[in-house]
Amino acid sequence: MRGSVPAARRAMAVLRVLARHPRPVAAATIARELELPRSSTYHLLAALQDEGFVVYLPEERRYGLGLAAFELGSAYLRQDGLERLGRPVLRRLVADTGAVGHLGVLDGRETLYLAKEQPPEAELLVTEVGVRLPAHLTASGRCLLAHLPAAQLSALFPGGRELGRRTDRGPGSPSQLRTRLAEERARGWSMEDGEISEGFVSIAAAGFDHTGRPVASLGLTVRERTVDRAALEGLADAVQQAAATLTIRLDGSPPGGSPPRAGPPVP
Repeated sequence: MRGSVPAARRAMAVLRVLARHPRPVAAATIARELELPRSSTYHLLAALQDEGFVVYLPEERRYGLGLAAFELGSAYLRQDGLERLGRPVLRRLVADTGAVGHLGVLDGRETLYLAKEQPPEAELLVTEVGVRLPAHLTASGRCLLAHLPAAQLSALFPGGRELGRRTDRGPGSPSQLRTRLAEERARGWSMEDGEISEGFVSIAAAGFDHTGRPVASLGLTVRERTVDRAALEGLADAVQQAAATLTIRLDGSPPGGSPPRAGPPVP
């Protein structure tokens, strides 16, 4: 049984390579990235293809993820794995800051909120569980968009089209969005100031999976009049530490492979 473990690890490594690339890839690319002999790579691909985890595209001579891989991902979502891992981190973040907190994911061009935690007597917000909002207007959405591959971002927000607004704030075009995302990516967190609801400020940071892709956001929302710049910077630091903790709980790593700076252990 133990002799099959290295083969299983190599098979999982192949799947991770396929998941990392936005398009199907050639066997030679997989072999090169994993430093495997081509013969071993083809054997692994054939076995994964037989089980439905990999599909071969003969016209392109490339391999992509198969239906079985999609079904596993769907099963993960059905079991609320992300919400279960993220909620304890979110609960600690809200307890430490006294702000309203959200766990969000991208669904196409929208931010979908999976979980919400709030202190007693918090104000009602539009960002309830299950609500969808334009990702380019929300801090929870933009912190994820900021780390998408350029090709994927362009497919979501093609040039030449105006972007909708709810107030008079926020990026109104794909070029303005790209500029905003570059600034927020360099800073490490995103801020939304009255772009969804006037008078409210939100700050969010991204948690990453093992491939360095953004999978979920942790965000805080407060009344604009209740915070100054120093308080906002404190919230941003707390959000970043919480996002780093979520990344660790996801067995992930941020882009570039630098170790995440996690907050205190989650009870």
